Amino acid sequence: MRASKESNDNTLIISFNEEEFIPDLFGLYDKNLHRIETLLNVNLQGRGKNISISGKDILLAKDVLNDLYAQLKKGFDIGFEEVDASIRMNSEKNISIGKQQNDLPLIRTKKKTVRARTHKQNEYIIALNKSELTFGVGPAGTGKTFLPVVHAVELLEKEEISKIILSRPAVEAGEKLGFLPGDLKDKVDPYLRPLYDALEDVLPFKKLEKYLEIGVIEIAPLAFMRGRTLSNSYIILDEAQNTNKMQMKMFLTRLGFNSRMVITGDITQIDLPNNISSGLSEALKITSLIKEKVSHVYFGEKDVVRHHLVQKIVNAYERSEKPIER
Repeated sequence: MRASKESNDNTLIISFNEEEFIPDLFGLYDKNLHRIETLLNVNLQGRGKNISISGKDILLAKDVLNDLYAQLKKGFDIGFEEVDASIRMNSEKNISIGKQQNDLPLIRTKKKTVRARTHKQNEYIIALNKSELTFGVGPAGTGKTFLPVVHAVELLEKEEISKIILSRPAVEAGEKLGFLPGDLKDKVDPYLRPLYDALEDVLPFKKLEKYLEIGVIEIAPLAFMRGRTLSNSYIILDEAQNTNKMQMKMFLTRLGFNSRMVITGDITQIDLPNNISSGLSEALKITSLIKEKVSHVYFGEKDVVRHHLVQKIVNAYERSEKPIER
């Protein structure tokens, strides 16, 4: 239980019943409190089980502190990422779900537990759980690829699926594949590296190595999907904006029984030649007519959750790409 009261000098005081969580709530050298002070323009003073809040966003600071305290009670660690996420989640007022961060759905693997860091991520996790085909569209840093990878590992560990298949179109970014050294796997692996990175974050290295060796997890270029029917699988196509129409249709029709498919991409980052239309753009229009077991989740610049500079960079590029009014 947490109690709060407002003093006469516009200072809110909140109290936490379990003092054992207070050091982690404050952070080493009160770093978590300082982070909240900086981002919300408030002043926080901790004494014992009480924290007094004064300044601009008093009520938001209270919600954030209560949020972080609840996370600690559930056994989660608290750092800058959690502080920033809690501020982001609690500051959005148009929340139909009306839930604090600690009430949002989780994705659990044996190595890692992942929670939504934006309300759009919460929408995405709900879609991943209920839909057989999910589209995640938006800029880098929104979790549109990472969350499906974690969800796939969760279902694999629960034995709800027997295989994870991760794919990307091997679009040549300035280098011709034929001039790169090695066999086909060596040539396409650099394009698939982001998928390996996501897997390494949620699986122990030796287990990931074993799964890759025996084919429980398969990472392959899009061309390898032709002619297959993928059953009992979790299939993820990343960078789908770089598929053409025929490739996208081919991929969508690989879905087999007891499988889920997730397609991610950023329609503002198409690397195809100018005379070739993106298969993702067309697929979004066509599948919007299908209501059952299909979800579309669109991320925006406010949903970027990487380093704060990434969001500023995305914002700057979007501003620069807008036509200048004369």
